[in-house]
Amino acid sequence: MELFRLDHKVAVITGGGSGIGQAIAKCFGAQGARVHIIELNEEGGRSTAEEIRAAGGQAEVHACNVADQAAVINVMDSIVQQAGKLDILVNCAGIAHVGNLENTGEQDFDRVYQVNVKGTYNCMYAVIKQMKTQGGGVILNIASIASSVGIPDRFAYSMSKGAVLTMTLSAAKDYLGSNIRCNCISPARVHTPFVDGFLAKNYPGKEAEMFDKLSKTQPIGRMAKPVEVGHLALYLCSDEAGFITGCDYPIDGGFIRLNN
Repeated sequence: MELFRLDHKVAVITGGGSGIGQAIAKCFGAQGARVHIIELNEEGGRSTAEEIRAAGGQAEVHACNVADQAAVINVMDSIVQQAGKLDILVNCAGIAHVGNLENTGEQDFDRVYQVNVKGTYNCMYAVIKQMKTQGGGVILNIASIASSVGIPDRFAYSMSKGAVLTMTLSAAKDYLGSNIRCNCISPARVHTPFVDGFLAKNYPGKEAEMFDKLSKTQPIGRMAKPVEVGHLALYLCSDEAGFITGCDYPIDGGFIRLNN
């Protein structure tokens, strides 16, 4: 028996055009899911979908701003009309902000809230009735180690990811009787294009030095690879994880428990 197959399952992944979301979309496509990528950056979404199809999988892209509830509902409804169901939702779309309380302006705070908190809520809200009607489903949210421990200069980001964690627990509790599982993953630093862009912008000429320094903040001595988060997401959304709900899974190289 081949484990963790998603054959005949319809999976929606937000932020699937790059980084962690892209890795999750490609993992799901390789395991037989019909992947629907929701992306603000439609070009990135198309690139991911093309890779999935080139590898023999099924993938489509939907341009959408997850902060716009009406747009999200329209996209989710169109997916259900086309596919007849919606088995899996992965909320991966998100943005970051560097700053403590004093240098986080109202616009910064609202921007992070709109995408990371409201965007996650919008997508969950848009699929929950369908999942109830069809007799079940899986929701997986991407939180962060910042949901659980203090991270310097990440005030707004930590607020948003703390909300993602607690929304996960609330939904898991409320929909136990509807056969809807809801979990979240909390990564530490993951080597994505965002990290490279951040270093190039803020530490020109010292990118390698700062990359090494940031890597070593994880006790294991390196950043995670996006595909490693993808593999954990695959397990949690598969039938093999059918006994798991209401859980947060750190994938952090020992950051939370071993960083003494």
